Amino acid sequence: MISENKIKELVLAKIEGTKLFVVDVKVSPSNNINILIDGYEGVSITDCMNISKDVEHKLDGETQDFELEVSSAGLDAPFLVVEQYQKNLGREVKVYTHDGKKHEGELTHADADKIEITYQEKVRIDGRKKKEQVTQVDEYFFENENSEKKIKDTKVVISFK
Repeated sequence: MISENKIKELVLAKIEGTKLFVVDVKVSPSNNINILIDGYEGVSITDCMNISKDVEHKLDGETQDFELEVSSAGLDAPFLVVEQYQKNLGREVKVYTHDGKKHEGELTHADADKIEITYQEKVRIDGRKKKEQVTQVDEYFFENENSEKKIKDTKVVISFK
């Protein structure tokens, strides 16, 4: 069986110095290879073809039979790597946490440990009768003991405005 690490190394070597990054690599027991890529400036069909050709030429089809598919991460697919969060800074996202709740807002920060989303909320301020719009910032973590702050998955809010 072809190893996922070997495939990932081949793809990383091919995209080094570009604005592309690897999202996921899967190899089934029957050697069906699926490579998912994304880029800070998008992914073209040519990018997928070039990666596919490069990986195909570096694997020995004579000794192992395999099927290869290279595609871009879909717009409606959940984020799998930190680079996807960084690519989408400033966009509206839905964050689903392990407690089953959904949180929406603008993605304003992303690093290896956490993300931050900013949103508007009407709250009652002490001493005032009416609720007022207040900007809130919430942090969510990739690894956390608290299920209401641990990210299950995140997706871009698709808007046609």
